Amino acid sequence: MRHSLIDPQLFATNRKHLLERMPANTLSVLNANDLMPSNADGTLPYHPNSDLFYLSGIEQEESILVLQPSAPKPSEQAHLFIRKPNPTLQLWEGYKLNKTDARKISAISKIHWLEDFTEVFGKLAKNNNGPFYLNDNEHQRADNPVETRDQRFSNTLRQRFSKRRFLRLAPHLHALRFRKDLCEVDLIKQAVEVTTDAFNEVLPKIKPGVMEYEIEAEWARSFIRKRCKFAYGPIIASGKNACVLHYLQNDQACKKGDLLLMDVGACYANYNADLTRTVPVSGKFSRRQKQVYQAVLRVLQKSISGATAGKRNQTMESQRLMR
Repeated sequence: MRHSLIDPQLFATNRKHLLERMPANTLSVLNANDLMPSNADGTLPYHPNSDLFYLSGIEQEESILVLQPSAPKPSEQAHLFIRKPNPTLQLWEGYKLNKTDARKISAISKIHWLEDFTEVFGKLAKNNNGPFYLNDNEHQRADNPVETRDQRFSNTLRQRFSKRRFLRLAPHLHALRFRKDLCEVDLIKQAVEVTTDAFNEVLPKIKPGVMEYEIEAEWARSFIRKRCKFAYGPIIASGKNACVLHYLQNDQACKKGDLLLMDVGACYANYNADLTRTVPVSGKFSRRQKQVYQAVLRVLQKSISGATAGKRNQTMESQRLMR
């Protein structure tokens, strides 16, 4: 955990809100993301499941969270399963959470080792004979060519409990996560501040002849020094590369007279900033570049001033301003 410890009351409150939506005698299950292989015995950098993190603060692979609204006591409404640490695991992969750590992070009383999941879940399912709510990535642009841990779990559970009903958990989580707690707002603000500071540090480094990857490296340096990582693949696109919607090569030279588009954001404690700025490589816009820049700026400023509660969108007004 690179970031500072987050108040566990945030996760307890998030669980409470979800549990209030769940019917009696149901169980909700969420799995951690997979640790994805690269080549040989290597793995890609791990990114936690945002839904599991939202409800528990846990960022460790193979973790499972089970929620039961009909538990006899509030302290028994959440059950968290984590890998059991051992010397070999610590030697190869580093420190793993113990039960005390997991309780401190999540404010969950019932912490179990992952190896006990089948037995404990079987008892919970026996005591809660209603539907299972299972999670999945239902983002409108999601493309899952590789079966996720949640999907594999769902398939296994459907075979084991073939007579049960299975319902979607994602719509409930989407509704809850859309509205941010003040603690979440503060974490987003921290990611924004880190991104702002990084932009001010990177700006003087931009000049003719510098490579796009050198600019990317300056962003990375600034983020890592402040306990952050990239929120998404950084786009550092000069000249014609700026016209590619998701340009990620970042391997060309920035030339005199060109524009440099930077689409970059910091991720702090799994909360993201998102910044896009276009600047002149030579330090000064040409007349035509300035005209286009100011046209876009007018649209942005008008959109911001019109972003008030109750308005649907500013699409038509934005189109008029761009003419």
